This record gives sequence, C-alpha cells and structure tokens, in this order.
Amino acid sequence: MPKKIALVAALLVLVTPGGEPPPFTPRVEVHGDLARAAHVAVVVPGSDVDGERFDATVGRMARALHASVGRDDVAVVAWLGYRTPSGLGVDAAGGRLARAGAIALDGYVRALPGQVHLMCHSYGSVVCGLARTPAADVVFLGSPGVRVDAVTSGARVWAARGGRDWTRWVPSVRLGDLGHGPDPVDPAFGARVFDAGDIRHDEYFREGTPSLRALSRIAVGETP
Repeated sequence: MPKKIALVAALLVLVTPGGEPPPFTPRVEVHGDLARAAHVAVVVPGSDVDGERFDATVGRMARALHASVGRDDVAVVAWLGYRTPSGLGVDAAGGRLARAGAIALDGYVRALPGQVHLMCHSYGSVVCGLARTPAADVVFLGSPGVRVDAVTSGARVWAARGGRDWTRWVPSVRLGDLGHGPDPVDPAFGARVFDAGDIRHDEYFREGTPSLRALSRIAVGETP
C-alpha cells in the first residue's frame, strides 16, 4: 500500500497545473547541408521550449551534436514542430500535445533525404513513441515514458538515462490519459540501453559526455 500511495503522489505532482502555455510558432533550424546529407539527425525537444528559448535548448542540442559528429554528409535538425508542455502540469503528464506532435513529426520526417535518426529528449520521447515515422534510429533520452508497451518498429531503438536525471523518479504508470507508462530503459521494453554517464536531465548533449559521444555514433548509423 505505501508503494501505491507513493506512485499516486508522484503522479499528482506531475499533474499540478503549470500555468498558461507560451505562444507557439513552429521553428526548424538545420545545421549542415540537408539536401546532400546521407544522414539526418532530428532533435525533438521536451517541455518548456518555444521561440524565445529555442536557441538555449533544442538549438543548443543540435549545434552540439553537429559539431561532435564533424562530417559533411550529416545534417542535424533542431525541430520545434509542436507546442511543448509548459512546466510539470497536466499537459506534461498527458498525451494531447504528444499526439499532435507525432502527427507533425511524421509529416516532416517523410520529406527528409537519407537515413533519419530521431533524438528524442524528455517529453519529446513521448512524441517519438507515438509517431509512425520511417527512421533508421529512434533514441529516447531522459524519458518520462513513451506510451507504448515495447519496441515494435523496424528501427534501431535506443534509450539512456543520466545518473542524476530526475526522470528516474517518474512512475511508469498510466491512469486514463495521465502518465506515460513504460520506461524505455527497462529491459522489458526491448530498447538498446547505453551509458549516458553521470549527467543531469538537460546535459545529454553536453560536450565531452558519454551521451554525446554515443549520439554522435548513432547519428551516422554506428553503434555507441
């Protein structure tokens, strides 16, 4: 009983209202020559990303990945194609925004050249989990859950969580449309789990980290 109470309490924290969402305008930024790319890595962000915070969040992630890969045949896309949740409120715990994001992501990726590698951070992993996108790789980073029970796609599916990432405390539960269910780093899920190092939730793309080195290899179709 105490364990169940703790899980419910954690879920209640997630669904506490997070305030009004910021205005949303789609934005996409490409690093590298997209038209000639053999590999395209698409960074899908999580909560609290909008036009004002783009450069410091998903933009920074994409720039770091492109610099780390260092190849002319690789393009990296910072993709803000959906309204992200604001704070840890109902939208962050629910699937409404992720479902809309998954549709938008599908449409964008289908028009890309080369092999596509999805780098899905935080709530962005919920978006990728719901998408039906033709990708060579799908990577879940610091995921609160992915709303699917197991790996089912033909892509290589990867998952990682930093040693100091707060998402390790998110319960893998689902009550109606609240909660995102299975944790992709759980062996039962079936993803290929790699070592991200002792990092925090916002540090997966930080220079010099095991996670960025692993992502750089996945982005060119290699193994971490």
